[in-house]
Amino acid sequence: MDPSAARTQILDRLRRQAADPGRRVLITGAAVVTMDPELGILPKADLLVQGETIAAIAPDLAAQGAADGAVVIDARGFILAPGFVDTHRHAWEAQLRRIMPDVDDLGAYVTSTLAGIAPAYTPHDVYVGTRLAALTALDSGITTLLDFSHNSRTRAHSDRAIQALIDTGIRGVHASMRPHFGDWDGQWPGDLARLKDTYFSTDDRLLTLRMAALATDEIAGPDLAYGTVLARTARELGIGVSVDAVFGRASSAAVLEWEKAGLLGPDVSLIHCTGLTTDAWRAMGATGANVALAPTSDAQIGLETAIPAIDEALAAGIRPGLSIDVEVALASDMFTQMRALLAIQRMRAVNAAYGTEAQPQRVGVADVLDFATASGARSIGLGDTTGSLTPGKQADLLLVGAEDLNTMPLNDPIGTLVLGADPRNIDAVFVAGHPRKWAGTVLDVDVAALGDDVRASRDKVLRAAGRA
Repeated sequence: MDPSAARTQILDRLRRQAADPGRRVLITGAAVVTMDPELGILPKADLLVQGETIAAIAPDLAAQGAADGAVVIDARGFILAPGFVDTHRHAWEAQLRRIMPDVDDLGAYVTSTLAGIAPAYTPHDVYVGTRLAALTALDSGITTLLDFSHNSRTRAHSDRAIQALIDTGIRGVHASMRPHFGDWDGQWPGDLARLKDTYFSTDDRLLTLRMAALATDEIAGPDLAYGTVLARTARELGIGVSVDAVFGRASSAAVLEWEKAGLLGPDVSLIHCTGLTTDAWRAMGATGANVALAPTSDAQIGLETAIPAIDEALAAGIRPGLSIDVEVALASDMFTQMRALLAIQRMRAVNAAYGTEAQPQRVGVADVLDFATASGARSIGLGDTTGSLTPGKQADLLLVGAEDLNTMPLNDPIGTLVLGADPRNIDAVFVAGHPRKWAGTVLDVDVAALGDDVRASRDKVLRAAGRA
C-alpha cells in the first residue's frame, strides 16, 4: 500500500476511536527521548497509549502483545519526544505578529500594543488571535500553552479566549488578567470564580485556570501588582499565579516582601526575572517559587539587563520553564527559545572565564530540552500531568522526522531535537492521546479561512486604533 494511503487509514482509525476511553495506540520503533530521569533515552523502543495516558514504554512492546487491538504507528526514522510547554505567551496578540520587529524597549511595546491597540480588541478579536497562537503552537510541537490573557476587558473577552483554547484541542492554561489601559468592565479578579465554575470545574484535564498579575505597580497601577489581596483570591480559588514583568530592583524588593508575607511557593511562577538581586534569588529558591524565562524577549527587546537569567535560576536551585512571550516582535516556536538560551548561556559562561584558569559552567542540550518540557510543565503546576514520556502521564507527544534533509543521519536524539530540528520536522502531535497534527499538517483547520479571519480582525483592530 502507498505509504500516504496507509497513514490516512491510520488517522481514520484514530478518529473513529476518539470517543473510546479504552482506545489503544502503539507507536513502534522510534528513538524515544522520554525526559524522564529513570527512563532516559531509548535508541529504539515502543510506546503504548491507552485512552489519554501513556501506559508503557519499552523495547518491542509489540512482541509482548501490546499490538493486539491497538492502532499501530510505525515510527522508524522518527524521534518520539514529549510535547513542548510554553509557560507564557500573550496569545491574543497573534494578529499583530512582527508588527514591530525592531522594538527597542519595554516602553515602546507597552505604549504601542497595550495602550494603543489592545483597547480596540473585541471578544471576537481575542478569539481569533488566541486560536491562531494555539494552532501555531501545535504546528511547532507545543502541546501545552499558558495564555497570559491580559486583555480581559469584559467577561466575554475571557470566555472567547478560553473557547479558542478549547476549539484547538491544545492543553491550555488560561491565566486571566485585566487590561493595563483603556476601558474595561471592572470584573477582574472577581470573575475568576465564574470562570472556574464555568470552564474548570470538571475532570477535563486539558484546561487549567491561573491568575495572572504584574510584579509591581510601575506599569499599570497597584491593583495589578501581586500581593496579599491577589494572593488571597488565588488561594481561595485553589489556583496558581503567574507574575509577569519581574524586573530589576523594584521587583527584587517586591519578591522580598512576598517572602516575608508568605506569598511565594510552588504555586507561583515568576516571569523574566532579569536584573534581580542575589537576595531576591535566595528568597525564590528558598520558597520553591518557579521561574519562566523568555530568552528571545529578554535579549531582543532588552528587558532590564537583557540577559536571560538562567545562571541565576540554576544557582538558586530553580530549573526554569521557557516561553515565547510576544509575537509582535518575536519568533513563535520553542526551537528558537532553546537555541537562543543555549547560545547566550554558553557565550556568557565562556566570556566570564576568558583569560582565567576557571572552567566555564556550561548548560547542555539536555538542559534546555528539559526547560522546554519537564521543567516547564512543573513551573506552571502541570508536572504530574505532562512534560515527560512517563507511564501514567497524559500522552502529549511528538513524532519528529530524524531522516529529513536537515536532521539525517540520527547520531544524538537530543542534539537533533535542540540543534537540528525545526517545526517543518514535526510530523505528528498528540495531546492527551488525540492527534492534533498528522503527516505534517495541523488537523481540523482551514488555513485559508483562518487567514481571512486573521487579516480581517487585524485590519479592523488597526483601523479602530487609528493605526491603519
